[in-house]
Amino acid sequence: MDKQQAYLLLEGRSREGLARVLDVVLIGLILLSVLVAVLATNLSLLTGYRGPFETLELIFGLVFTAEYLFRLWVCTEDRRNRYRDPFWGRLRYLLSPLALIDLLAIAPFWLAMLPQFSMEQLWVLRAARILKMTRYSSALETLGTVVHHERRPLLASGTLMLTLLVLLSSLMYIVERDAQPEHFGSVPEAMWWGIVTLATVGYGDMVPITPLGRVIGGFSVVLGMGMFALPAGILANGFAEEMRRRNFVITWNLVASVPFFQNVPAAQIAEIAASLRPQVAVPGETIVREGEPADCMYFIISGEVEVRLPHGAVHLRAGDFFGEIALLTESLRTASVVAVNTCQLLVLRVTDFRKILAAHDDLRESISRVAAARLAARDLATPSAVGTA
Repeated sequence: MDKQQAYLLLEGRSREGLARVLDVVLIGLILLSVLVAVLATNLSLLTGYRGPFETLELIFGLVFTAEYLFRLWVCTEDRRNRYRDPFWGRLRYLLSPLALIDLLAIAPFWLAMLPQFSMEQLWVLRAARILKMTRYSSALETLGTVVHHERRPLLASGTLMLTLLVLLSSLMYIVERDAQPEHFGSVPEAMWWGIVTLATVGYGDMVPITPLGRVIGGFSVVLGMGMFALPAGILANGFAEEMRRRNFVITWNLVASVPFFQNVPAAQIAEIAASLRPQVAVPGETIVREGEPADCMYFIISGEVEVRLPHGAVHLRAGDFFGEIALLTESLRTASVVAVNTCQLLVLRVTDFRKILAAHDDLRESISRVAAARLAARDLATPSAVGTA
């Protein structure tokens, strides 16, 4: 296996075949290693099963080390040319977040060989291998993307929270230091109370006893509810925006892949993509039923459908569309359409259909021309018609 093949196996976008098997094996080892690390913190289990624990750790350490070295070897094949230089590129890769996580995952295995560390001291550190799931989890990847995009508002809210923490802790130190010197003897000691109060956790280990201190405490609780809701709102809004962005990009690519839209300018594709909704049909599913009211038309991205006409069946494949006749004539469905295999479709609702046709004369003419040909073929009862419904 050459370097490029190894890169595609480890880092390639297409995760099929052997690459998918490798992903499943590594994910399984990550989860198992974390489980072992958590269980090993129980001294009775560790004492009774030290041999199996150490054997499993040896396997995990060797596998993750080999994975780390292989990724370091193939990183120069990166398609975005971030690590092309054999030396500086690899150094840049070593400092990347995912590479640092991989290094953290193997560090306990090698540190345990030093006399300064014992096996027991490093079991908790091994649980950090759960961070390796970042490479395989789209949810964690999305979280990292959202935090990066929203870093400025998050930094602003964090600065505001830190300012409030320092101010309120300082006020509480001034008010409560004489009454409770053991708890509020300094501003850093008062900051623990500030963190707990602003977070509205309320452990009760440090509470103000002076009247003014209680007023400040109540004010801090009210402020804390708003302050901690602020970053949560920023992240929630960031997640919603990121999902909308990703869904739009996916739909845009699907629309652009339909031959019917190949000559449509990018600006118009973006407008159409915002109106289309993806849908999946399973084999045997009736997508359109004859005689039902028409509320949408369909574009086939992948798969095959069967149009069941009175004179025979017609098959439509990727790049074709159906359901336009009933929308153009404002009539009931003229045929049933059934999925032959798993189909990926784009659905255009009747209201959006009319808006797009009104705004784009070329698309209206194309759809009308195909619909007229299908109607003529149906009237002549020729099963070779392209489709209908």
